[in-house]
Amino acid sequence: MSWNNQGGGPWGGGGKDQGPWGQGPKRPNGGNGGGGPTPPDLEEMLRKGQESMKKFMPGGAGGGKLIVFGLIALFAIWMATGFYKVDSKSQGVQLVFGKFVKSSPPGLHWNFPSPIGDVFIPEVTTVREVAIGTGVSSLKGGTSEGMILTGDQNIVDVEYKVLWVINDAAKFLFNIRDPETTVRAAAQSAMREVIGQRSLADVNTKDRDRVATEARDLIQAILNEYDAGISIQQVNMAKIDPPQAVIEAFNDVQAARQDKERKQNEAEAYRNRVVPTARGEAQKLIQEAEAYKERVIKDAEGEADRFKSVYDSYVVNKDVTRERLYLETMQDVLSKSDKVLIDNEKGSSGVVPYLPLPEIQKRKGGQ
Repeated sequence: MSWNNQGGGPWGGGGKDQGPWGQGPKRPNGGNGGGGPTPPDLEEMLRKGQESMKKFMPGGAGGGKLIVFGLIALFAIWMATGFYKVDSKSQGVQLVFGKFVKSSPPGLHWNFPSPIGDVFIPEVTTVREVAIGTGVSSLKGGTSEGMILTGDQNIVDVEYKVLWVINDAAKFLFNIRDPETTVRAAAQSAMREVIGQRSLADVNTKDRDRVATEARDLIQAILNEYDAGISIQQVNMAKIDPPQAVIEAFNDVQAARQDKERKQNEAEAYRNRVVPTARGEAQKLIQEAEAYKERVIKDAEGEADRFKSVYDSYVVNKDVTRERLYLETMQDVLSKSDKVLIDNEKGSSGVVPYLPLPEIQKRKGGQ
């Protein structure tokens, strides 16, 4: 179909002296009454283009085939540029017309070449690091970005590093704009929440490892809410100290606390050493007292039995018993005396008195 103005235009009506909308006679320069140019004849333009190509391509119809083959070859080369390789450390992300299509595992893959398709290949096994608290934040007027308020209203200066990797390349590329800034913001928020629930002493001593673990889990939860495609590997606590302005006072407090703990440990060791010894001594005394008690009771019972036996004998024969007791008593008393009694009235006239002076001297020397 020709777009020239024959028969009054495509809508009919009007003669040779009118334009397509019937605005009056044509002007001498070929314009119509409306002042606009006549639409070009597309068929005529295509015919002239073919004739021009034939002039540059000898051989007539064979030149047209060569053009077709050339176009096919160019198309094949263009399609071949769509092959790409993903190494073991990376993950491919395919886009077609700017829309995500799929992720590619390590290996050889194909996607539509540019400008139809595009491919991003980020490294997903590389461990990335975000250091917080090691510099000075200009947004805080020169105050370290690691300053955090503890649960007991103290300020602590924290330096730590967050180690992370990409676990979903598509989410990582399209769901967050600045990964490092996102991880940093999530880490600061999580660390403030974790430390804000503890005292300064606990954060700096017994809860140090627990703070790192809880902060890692909380950072991961925040990033999961963003669907960021990031996995937090570890949070390394480098320093948890009071601000420099009060570090000396804090060290004094820590030294006093350590002295207190040392003295408590020494007292505990002394108690553990002395108490068992005292218990052993007490048990020994108790056992000796029990033995003494048993011995005294047995002796008393023996004396009582002996006295009862003597009494029974005395009841049966008073004179004999009285004489026997007298003799036994005198024997016991006189056996301990150094004097010898001689009864001259009972036939002892032939006895010569003898004074044992050597024995007396021995007794005096022994005293």
